[in-house]
Amino acid sequence: MAKTFGYESTADEVLEGVDLSGKRVLVTGVSAGLGVETARSIVAHGGTVVGTARDLAKARNALSQAGNPAVELVEMDLASLASVRKAADGLLASAKPFDVIIANAGVMACPQGKTKDGFETQFGTNHLGHFVFVNRLVPLLQSGARIVTLSSAGHQISDVNLEDPNFEKTPYQAFTAYGRSKTANILHAVALDDKLKGRGIRATSIHPGGIQTELSRHLTPELIEQMRARISAAATKGGQPFQFKSVPQGSATSVWSGFVGAADAVGGHYCEDCHVCAVNDDATSRIGVRSYALNLAHANDLWRKSEEMVGERFPL
Repeated sequence: MAKTFGYESTADEVLEGVDLSGKRVLVTGVSAGLGVETARSIVAHGGTVVGTARDLAKARNALSQAGNPAVELVEMDLASLASVRKAADGLLASAKPFDVIIANAGVMACPQGKTKDGFETQFGTNHLGHFVFVNRLVPLLQSGARIVTLSSAGHQISDVNLEDPNFEKTPYQAFTAYGRSKTANILHAVALDDKLKGRGIRATSIHPGGIQTELSRHLTPELIEQMRARISAAATKGGQPFQFKSVPQGSATSVWSGFVGAADAVGGHYCEDCHVCAVNDDATSRIGVRSYALNLAHANDLWRKSEEMVGERFPL
């Protein structure tokens, strides 16, 4: 009988009895929080991990504190397409295939700013950086490979705005920008899955849960109160009080989607608490995934807009 996992499951519990020997996995953002724990759990179960980080010294320190899992580090700043392309080119040059890519890195609710290429910081970092990086690495994926993109329940805050992705026409709001970027993460996975499933490669997106990590470093007291009020209202409606997850619990859905959940079940879908979420367009509810985030035509529109923004085409 298959094991059932849920809200409280940890990455190690999900991977218990799973032998990842021979699996080569790429994890972005291994300098803190979920990235470090995800990498540690994969290595602990026999996998080989290549991890990216903007600050390699910080990553080495974080990995040291996690018990020194054997992780090969690659320098990459998602807020710089030059850095992203350099990192991808280096991996392509090595020609070593990956079995799973976990697009984990990201920023949340930061002050209004721009990436090195002039994109709004959250959309540029969370979506466009990963869009270029992951798409460039597709040649290293073989049949049976998976791509897991970390999104968030924050996608429920806002759909993407293809007419004004950089907030040039509309007033900037930190959580609206975050919501747009997290919806973009889901849509990228939807488009990837559609383009690659014929080759036996599946893509999915996940919400790791609410976790107190460095991701929240930009939150002001006002933004924290906005977040708590929104979550509390939705939780009250759903009948379940909100609780933060631990980092090991937050990493569970990443490894479940990458190694344990059935490929045909997770492919093209959005997962939370180690299960595939149903569509829920109730704007007052935090449960499930919004239909706009799973719309394939919308995903393809975002793909074309993203190619236009980064100046690079990906005819996968």
